[in-house]
Amino acid sequence: SMPDTAENQAVYPQPHTQQPGLGFPLCRVLVLMCLGSGALLDAATSPYHGKGNDEQTLLRGLLNNLNTGEILVGDAFFASYFLLAELGRRGVDGVFEQYGARRRSTDFRRGRHLGQHDHLIDIQKPSQCPAWMTSRQFDAMPDTLTVRELRTGGKTLVTTLLCPKKTSKADLKSLYRQRWHVELDLRVLKTTLGMERLSCKTPAMAIKELWVYLLAYNLIRRMMAQAAQSAHVSPRCLSFKHTLQLWIAWHQQGIDPDDKENDILLMALIAQRRVGNRPGRIEPRAVKRRPKPYPLLTKPRAVAREAVRVHGHQKSLSKCQSNPTSLLPGREGFEPAPADRYDVIRAMPRLRLTISNRLCLNRFRKVVGREGFKPARPRQIVTPR
Repeated sequence: SMPDTAENQAVYPQPHTQQPGLGFPLCRVLVLMCLGSGALLDAATSPYHGKGNDEQTLLRGLLNNLNTGEILVGDAFFASYFLLAELGRRGVDGVFEQYGARRRSTDFRRGRHLGQHDHLIDIQKPSQCPAWMTSRQFDAMPDTLTVRELRTGGKTLVTTLLCPKKTSKADLKSLYRQRWHVELDLRVLKTTLGMERLSCKTPAMAIKELWVYLLAYNLIRRMMAQAAQSAHVSPRCLSFKHTLQLWIAWHQQGIDPDDKENDILLMALIAQRRVGNRPGRIEPRAVKRRPKPYPLLTKPRAVAREAVRVHGHQKSLSKCQSNPTSLLPGREGFEPAPADRYDVIRAMPRLRLTISNRLCLNRFRKVVGREGFKPARPRQIVTPR
């Protein structure tokens, strides 16, 4: 996301579901990573919404970075006919998860049987030429495309590696599991380096800031590759954050980076910390740390600021969670109920209740609703039984 300025909103508008003044400009970034070293080969940016700003369009602009004989691994969104055909024309193989709608209609009884849940199928070329492709390019595409479809590791994969003897199901399963490294690399970019929220207030400077983050990422990966080579290990075994912290401390101490002995020592320190090998790791998609108890901004900031200036800040209910008797008569901040009512809840019509507040206030409902209960006099505290 970017700062909410008129310049950023004009080029990278916020989602249409958000009201003006309540969202932030969003930029879509697609990256092409090296699976072995984690280095970033290239990246493409576009607005998050709008025609022609999808991930497939961005990927087509990065295909020139692929060389003959290489393998492109991606998620389910990329398993389309035109991309598979283009990869075959370039001599590049692909391994993708099957798209959701096609995965539900997969029938391994059809096609050429290669093994259990493993077969070859023919994909027909779409009848209509897409808007982004010329008619000449569309006519050059083959009428049918033979791909391999298999189910392994709980996923249905589509690949152009057709021979089961050269590439077994176990190999494809292991290869696709390694795709998760790309998700970790993106987490490093957004969380460890702080690229998740850009700070520049104009689109041109925001894109420059983004590319500075990508450059810094590649420089750290370069040091990790050098350290891995000297220690005879894979670059994926080393820690990115450990390398980043070492380099920052190295720079703060004013150590000469051009000294060969210092360079050897730095590489040895980087290679000391190894990342644990945890294949098939499963974690819940949830966070343990609770956010701060501030309400969401549901109106433009200028309107909310004016409301605070006129009516003041809303009273906090945090005391109710720790000390429920703070809302009883006789306590500071208590507003007495009308003379004909003694319901503590109705005496505070502007109260916004959270789940925990409802729990503590329900206790007062039970006390007030008990048979034989007599209302307290003004300034007298009612203690729950």
